[in-house]
Amino acid sequence: MTAQAKGHTRKLTLSAMFLALGIVLPFLTGQIPQIGSMLLPMHIPVMLCGLICGWQYGLAVGFVTPLMRSLLFGMPVLYPSAIAMAFELAAYGLLIGLLYSHSRRRCVATLYRCLIAAMLGGRLVWGIAEIVLLGIKGNAFTWSAFISGAFLNAIPGIILQLVIIPMIMVALNKTGQAEPAPTASRRR
Repeated sequence: MTAQAKGHTRKLTLSAMFLALGIVLPFLTGQIPQIGSMLLPMHIPVMLCGLICGWQYGLAVGFVTPLMRSLLFGMPVLYPSAIAMAFELAAYGLLIGLLYSHSRRRCVATLYRCLIAAMLGGRLVWGIAEIVLLGIKGNAFTWSAFISGAFLNAIPGIILQLVIIPMIMVALNKTGQAEPAPTASRRR
């Protein structure tokens, strides 16, 4: 087996693990939607997938996780919540993976910049998805609903992400397990 095939197999295996974590972690919130929307348990595995496996895998895992969880367990509700979350989490995986892989330096400050940019981008995508999905049924998605859903209610989860993701990445970097494959621009 070539090194490229081994790397691809490793990324697929890790992506499957992150998908499984995204499906299982919400059970820690006791299936209480209010707590889940505050702690955001599906977000962490998706962002870690984007950081460790790359943006393509983060995008795929982010899109599939809420849809699969909705179909398996009925939470989150498929329409509009799981569909909007699919776009949001896909954006997290895509953005954090893309930004981090194209960063010149791999340090905690860079990780925080990428993490915050991905968090803002994902929330923006979620807001757009909610506008479209609710608009289809003739309902409005207000600015206050966006601010409340994307930021105010999510403060505990945002803090959790800002603490846990860098801690995990620093630990993985010390063991040499978190270094993603170089991008075309970094292969020199």
